[in-house]
Amino acid sequence: MLTRIREKFQGAFAWGILIVIGVPFALWGINNYVDNAKETPVASVGDKDFYQRDVAKAYEQYSQNFQGLGIDEKVLKAQALDKLIKDEVLLQYANAQGLAASDDSVREFIKSLEYFQTDGKFDDKKYKSLLAAQRMSTTEFVGRIKNALVMQQFQDSVVTSSFATPHDVESFFKIQNQQRDVDYVTVTLQQAPTQPTDDEIAAYYQQHQNAYQVPQQSAIEYVELAFADIAKQVAVTDDKLKAFYEEQKDQFTTPERRKISHILFAVNDKVTDAMALEKAKKTKSELANKQFATLAAEVSDDKTSAKIGGDLGLFNVGVMEKSFEEAAIALKQGEVSEPIRSKFGYHLIKVTELVPVEVKPFASVKDEVTKAYQKAQAENAFYEAGEKLTEMSYENPDNLQTVADALGLQIKKSALFTEDKGEGIAADEKIRSAAFSEEVLQGNNSAPVELGTERLVVLRQLEHKAAATRELSEVKPEIIKALLDDKAKIMTAEKAKQIKIRLQAGEPLQTVAAQDKLAVKKIKGLTRNDTSLAEPLKQAIFKAAKPVADKPSVFIAPLPSGEQVVVSLSKVTEGVMSENDKKQFDLAQKNIANAFGQDEFNAVLNSLQADADISIESKPQQTAE
Repeated sequence: MLTRIREKFQGAFAWGILIVIGVPFALWGINNYVDNAKETPVASVGDKDFYQRDVAKAYEQYSQNFQGLGIDEKVLKAQALDKLIKDEVLLQYANAQGLAASDDSVREFIKSLEYFQTDGKFDDKKYKSLLAAQRMSTTEFVGRIKNALVMQQFQDSVVTSSFATPHDVESFFKIQNQQRDVDYVTVTLQQAPTQPTDDEIAAYYQQHQNAYQVPQQSAIEYVELAFADIAKQVAVTDDKLKAFYEEQKDQFTTPERRKISHILFAVNDKVTDAMALEKAKKTKSELANKQFATLAAEVSDDKTSAKIGGDLGLFNVGVMEKSFEEAAIALKQGEVSEPIRSKFGYHLIKVTELVPVEVKPFASVKDEVTKAYQKAQAENAFYEAGEKLTEMSYENPDNLQTVADALGLQIKKSALFTEDKGEGIAADEKIRSAAFSEEVLQGNNSAPVELGTERLVVLRQLEHKAAATRELSEVKPEIIKALLDDKAKIMTAEKAKQIKIRLQAGEPLQTVAAQDKLAVKKIKGLTRNDTSLAEPLKQAIFKAAKPVADKPSVFIAPLPSGEQVVVSLSKVTEGVMSENDKKQFDLAQKNIANAFGQDEFNAVLNSLQADADISIESKPQQTAE
């Protein structure tokens, strides 16, 4: 258990319930284009039915977390379906318990989503536009957010209620900081004494034909909707550009830079208003013979700024009192104000640096204005075209010509590529994944594939070559090598086993190693953070049983290279908390408690799932055409 805690403490916890909302916001998902009554559910949880499109969308979102890891598509689809079911089980239970999310919490959560923000602030126009592109009403979306927050609320109620005692933390560090003394020898790969026979080669070929296949290949045809292309089509005139320039003039304006200094004459219990004003007037008269910074250092009651000649830095409107600001704004560079009254007393203000406001003329930024105008005008057109592309490619799954004609897009073609490698558009993993999905292999258009934030692609199969097994004559050298490697590994493992038996019988490691001409290596105080050993060897050492009654624990640790390491573990020293560990005690306790809580939540969720009324079709139907 503590090993799991240590692993969780070092890494991130499992992704949360809200991933159904946040990763990613599926702008181009296919939603309810056909009547549910015409389809057979793929799975059901109580009265809630899930259809093939629900599973496909869940898979699309879930699989993005595992891109590039080479995990089988069927495995990911099964996991995505399982998560879909778990979420529904959790939601139904939370609702049954009367949990709810307030309108205010939903509103604040939606405003916090980056998808609906422009320059870090909630953009109502973008919010409505994105929902419209998704064919989703505000009511429906808010309902989904409420469901997600309710599920998160229940999860938090379990996870945050868990706790870790000081004993748990100490036990964690005892294992984390444990030290082990070992002696070991490495048995290198042995050399096979004979070449494999023809019969052995033929048998190996028959048993391992999958390893000698030319992978399946596909070529695709596709249409691509690009934001940049739509933007270029936006008609521009000087009048439109100039009007847009005037609306956005702040974007082409460098604000005034005004730096000020002051001398303060404070009004307080000891200094009356008249006394402070008199001192201010006297000091201003002295500016004829002394520098402003010198007088500030000598007489200013603002001791902080006095040390740097009264410097207040760049002037920002809204920070000081109105009277102070009005005087500071009215001054020219180098000019000193008359005494100005504020709640602190009287001020002499000087502008020490002044860079006037600068507005770039239209002619100098015309190209920039043109791009910004085209982008602003193209946004809605892009969303509308994306929605149309999604709908039409779904409604006409057997061709791309219909949608290409409707949107004025060119149908492009790719060369053959495999699931792991391609050129051109097939160099993108998302494209390859879609090309080899079940839907496309069965002859349908793909779901829209987002490439970045401004490109959308729909593809279909143009050509497909099934995987083929290479001839025995072609792969014979590879098989001979594989057989020799296998024999070498078997011989190496057998030799390591014999060494282990002799050590367990009581023979000294030095004696056994000398007979086999092996070098003995010793390590005292090995820690988990040691980087001098191969990771598989280090893991084996720390998983090994402790020595009993002063008798070493002897075991074998196989290495990925095929070598075998025979280890004699002679001593285990329990770890202690370091000074740095003590400084991190509160953080460790919090993370261990979270790990306990996550385990408890998973157990609760598994129990709820076991008790729920769940049915799953053994052979899910494909998406209805």
